[in-house]
Amino acid sequence: MPNDVKATLSVLSLIVAAILAYWRGSPIRPDFSTYIMVTAFFFVVAMWVFPEAGGKKGDTKKGLSGGPNG
Repeated sequence: MPNDVKATLSVLSLIVAAILAYWRGSPIRPDFSTYIMVTAFFFVVAMWVFPEAGGKKGDTKKGLSGGPNG
């Protein structure tokens, strides 16, 4: 994922989490506001630290025709 998309998604995620955690009319219980913010922060950090899942370059699956001789 490109860095500008990750940055935008990170900011939006933290804003939504803050709104849900601290808005008086939120469906989230006020007791859980700290947990909401910690979880959102953890998710954002994990998105930046861990790479996306993907295959190796040049890794093509050959011989998947279904027969015993490929």
